[in-house]
Amino acid sequence: MKNLSTDTATSPAKRNHGLDLEPSWFDDIQVNLSALERRSATLGTRRSVKKQWQAAWLLKAISCIDLTTLSGDDTPAKVKRLCAKARQPVREDLLTALDMGDLGLTVGAICVYPTMVPHAVKALEGSKIPVASVATGFPAGLTPLKQRLEEISFAVSEGAKEIDIVITREYALLGQWDKLYDEVKAMRERCGEAHLKTILATGELGHFRNVYKASMVCMQAGADFIKTSTGKESINATLPTSLVMVRGIRAYLENTDIKIGFKPAGGIRTAKDAMNWQFLMREELGREWLEPELFRFGASSLLTDIERQLEHYVTGRYSATFRHPVG
Repeated sequence: MKNLSTDTATSPAKRNHGLDLEPSWFDDIQVNLSALERRSATLGTRRSVKKQWQAAWLLKAISCIDLTTLSGDDTPAKVKRLCAKARQPVREDLLTALDMGDLGLTVGAICVYPTMVPHAVKALEGSKIPVASVATGFPAGLTPLKQRLEEISFAVSEGAKEIDIVITREYALLGQWDKLYDEVKAMRERCGEAHLKTILATGELGHFRNVYKASMVCMQAGADFIKTSTGKESINATLPTSLVMVRGIRAYLENTDIKIGFKPAGGIRTAKDAMNWQFLMREELGREWLEPELFRFGASSLLTDIERQLEHYVTGRYSATFRHPVG
């Protein structure tokens, strides 16, 4: 079933080195709430993707997952099991049935705490799967800045290729955009060659205008990705919030010709959820934002449901979740 191929080449995204803080890009932003909600609601209701086309979208979604474990009981053995799943995210028999055995499918990255980075790096030796690490006092981000910067340095020195930082929400809530800019810029510099993903924790920013402004400030400070949530808030990734952030990415692209990545995280558990976010990226930003260089899901349980949907396509039956263990 080679028509399920997920190959569409995309050139590596040019690094975002940032620019001077430019408040005029966001100071007067307004958000039409009813239009925002109406647009978001249509993503999952006005299109129908079935059969082999749905399978193709789901295979593409797998390649964009940051397979994540961020629990207090994380151990080297648990991380090793997760990395094994990252290398072979879909059972071999299902890929063979889909005529995709030679696809070389992997997830986009493994995301762990800084102390787990060396174990993930070792487990992924020989693969091209990068290790991402949360840092900067995740998830609250309220430790002293010096300590947060040192945490970035530690994760990078241990082999992390991507760093997911959390912003100080206080700066966004008080409109102290210069302080937010300086903080993220310092974190970007500390990352060096590692890519910086800034977590806005949008559920704690108060309103959509703050979401847009924080997105733009982080991009101006040099973020390579902007990310919705830590996954630990009471409100995590939502389509309306994501739409606001994606429109910010589009505005930044128009002003700078720099492509910024997007990562929804928290609460994305089903294959249907994944496809709705893919529809959003395809329609708002274009085909390039369906590749892991510019789009990631932060997820731990999403892969299980996607694999169940692929087995249903192959066999016509839904399987139990224990047939598709993640870690």
